[in-house]
Amino acid sequence: MTGKGSRIIFVIGGARSGKSSFALSSASALRGSKAYIATAQALDGEMAERIRKHKEERPEEWSTLEEPLKVAGLLKNIRSSYDVVLIDCLTLWLSNVLLGNEEGLTDTIDEFISALRECTAASVYIVSNEVGLGLVPDNALARKFRDISGELNQRVAGIADEVYLVVAGMPLKIK
Repeated sequence: MTGKGSRIIFVIGGARSGKSSFALSSASALRGSKAYIATAQALDGEMAERIRKHKEERPEEWSTLEEPLKVAGLLKNIRSSYDVVLIDCLTLWLSNVLLGNEEGLTDTIDEFISALRECTAASVYIVSNEVGLGLVPDNALARKFRDISGELNQRVAGIADEVYLVVAGMPLKIK
């Protein structure tokens, strides 16, 4: 759990479940300065279009910080500059890290969890995909990603003050 006046709110759900919209709406209702940490990379035209649409959905009060890899370092640098931080999306960040530096993955995840625990001045919303409800992936990399995502989601949920599962646009508070 976080310090006085700060909270960690974890929002998890399937693809296109409405989790990002729920997190943005909830975080936007809070007072103070706001930072949106975007982890997506525009590696193709389709992803570039998704990123463009997400940017259009954000109110002007949000500062957008694009960081596909070093989210923990960014969070440490900005935690006293903003009252509200939204990280979207944890699974995109994890896939970026996994594909970029598989050997340092455990240390990178530990550093992220530590940065969350140390963020005692801001409310932090974290959006993530629940990837464990589908079929067993047919290749080793996809299975590894699913397994590590599940472990990361459990760790974040464990330190979160609130956890919401979003299904079909409907948030369900589970913690």
